[in-house]
Amino acid sequence: MKRYAVISDLQVPYHSPKMVANVAAFIRRWKPDEVLCVGDELDMPMLGKFNIGKPQEVLDDLGADRDLCAQVLYDLKVTQLVRSNHQQRLYNSIAGRLPALLKLPELEYENFLRLPELGIKFHPSFYNITKNWVMIHGDEGALKPQGGLTALAASQRRLKSVIQGHTHRQGISSLTMASGGVITGQVTGVEVGHLTDIRSSGMAYAKGTQNWQAGFAILYVDKDKVTPVLVPIEKDCSFVVEGKRYG
Repeated sequence: MKRYAVISDLQVPYHSPKMVANVAAFIRRWKPDEVLCVGDELDMPMLGKFNIGKPQEVLDDLGADRDLCAQVLYDLKVTQLVRSNHQQRLYNSIAGRLPALLKLPELEYENFLRLPELGIKFHPSFYNITKNWVMIHGDEGALKPQGGLTALAASQRRLKSVIQGHTHRQGISSLTMASGGVITGQVTGVEVGHLTDIRSSGMAYAKGTQNWQAGFAILYVDKDKVTPVLVPIEKDCSFVVEGKRYG
């Protein structure tokens, strides 16, 4: 049986260093077969459409944020990474302002973040964990108000179980399908949570208002059978896995 750790929505430089340090220490000890990241690892606020023409567009340091994100991914031993909406900020900014630079390979996202050097495989759409389970970012459809339901809707569209991020929520929800009194299948949607620091300047809009849950997920993979487990992270940035508290 293989064991995977799944992390989401670091949004460097607005990540929680304490949560990241505790999760990284857990990963070093637990030694998973893979560490999957469902995206939004780098925030890039200076390239966001809401900051066009504002001081943040030129005052923030994209290079330093990129280097910090690469270090965080290295510390977390990430092996697989899928596309996400925050990654698109780099492409959209170049395409809209300096389209002649689009053909430069060093500005392709995986090269910009130095993923090949880090040993991280980048998936520009989705990542098949097994034939029945897929990892996506989760921004492809409308958001549901409760954790797990956005991922369940995605699993119904794909007819595969889905693990995703984007919502910053944790939740697992399943649907059993039947016809004529005979069960024909079951799909499950898993939302991983987030590793951001909601007290940071970039997360100010979330203070006290957003239905978010910090945490990550574990997958136990036995051939085509997948058992998901959510790991909520407490306010003190500690968490429990398999009866042991970390942090």
